[in-house]
Amino acid sequence: MSPRPAPGADRAAALSPWRFIVVFGVVSLLMDVVYEGARSITGPLLASLGASAAVVGIVTGAGEAAALGLRLVSGPLADRTRRFWALTIAGYALTAVSVPLLGLAGVLWAACVLVVAERVGKAVRSPAKDTLLSHATATTGRGRGFAVHEALDQIGAFVGPLTVAGVLAATAGDYAPALGVLAVPGVVAMALLLWLRARVPAPADYEPAGGEPVGGEDAVPREPDAAVPALPRTFLVYAAFTAVTMTGFATFGVLSFHLVQRHLLPADLVPVVYAGAMVADAVSALANGWLYDRVGPRALAVLPVLSAAVPVLAFTRSLTLAVVGSLLWGAAVGIQESTLRAVVADLVPSRRRATAYGIFAGVLGVAALAGGALTGALYDQSVTLLVVVVASIQAAALVLLAVLRGRTAPR
Repeated sequence: MSPRPAPGADRAAALSPWRFIVVFGVVSLLMDVVYEGARSITGPLLASLGASAAVVGIVTGAGEAAALGLRLVSGPLADRTRRFWALTIAGYALTAVSVPLLGLAGVLWAACVLVVAERVGKAVRSPAKDTLLSHATATTGRGRGFAVHEALDQIGAFVGPLTVAGVLAATAGDYAPALGVLAVPGVVAMALLLWLRARVPAPADYEPAGGEPVGGEDAVPREPDAAVPALPRTFLVYAAFTAVTMTGFATFGVLSFHLVQRHLLPADLVPVVYAGAMVADAVSALANGWLYDRVGPRALAVLPVLSAAVPVLAFTRSLTLAVVGSLLWGAAVGIQESTLRAVVADLVPSRRRATAYGIFAGVLGVAALAGGALTGALYDQSVTLLVVVVASIQAAALVLLAVLRGRTAPR
């Protein structure tokens, strides 16, 4: 797919589409240092305050549910108000404040609230942020544009956990300075985000008029400016597929709980494993984004396969296999955070895109809560049962993907 011209970019944007994507990626890189650094030790931190595996699964699942489910509100709000930049900035600010405070939490309930609050920040910003990015990726290729952004994202996701690991090792496991140091990249990210907002106040001008979705019998034709286009049926099938595959996906909180409680790793080395998973995330995002731009939804078939393989390896008593399972978990997250978002932009017209991202994420939020609770509870009961249930769920996801492919035009 060759880049298309951006007819309005010279009038409203001071940066090219690729430069916009890269600078936004640097903002995400810095913020990933903040919140991925915190997420890398959420399981051990909650366990240190008395949490069981089930509690860790429920809290981390609830966090993901908040990050996704609340987009049912923030997505339509962004489309209705068109205040994409304001919502993006507010969401990043909430995350930047919540993470350092998490290190100061001395009781389990307070830590749980802050874990969820950090994810609420993601809910506030994500539909608006993804819509801003979708305009620029219209000229660069959806898969590649979102994949490059995700790859930059994951540099921060690599640096953050290693930073936390280093501070934990230097302070004999003190979570307060380990998370407190993450305030610095948060401040820098906010400053850069405000600069980007000033340079590119109207990213919609990157996208050719209409923001039409890509092929298929349910694709929505370009509507007059006064009309509000309906969401295509293919989008609803797609949301069902992603909801099912996420229901059978374990959170890293449960994975890290296993590593520490089974004495495979000390808590201060768990962030190192998480950092490795984020490298796998970046590589997977780039590879799958490139593949998606060439073969379409078929590229998503790898996601249920990876998700089914994670518990088979990650919940063993072998450190090597557990680490490999964690890397596969990261590879699956890379596809979730890049290609899954790109497909939404290809299925839904521009004027409903933030709403679609909100609905899409809301469905996934319910699935994330169910998945976190399910995998945590099954882990407490039987790892074998956990493996069988997850494999069955992912098989169902593959069936829905086949239905989706039948409803979209081949590339």
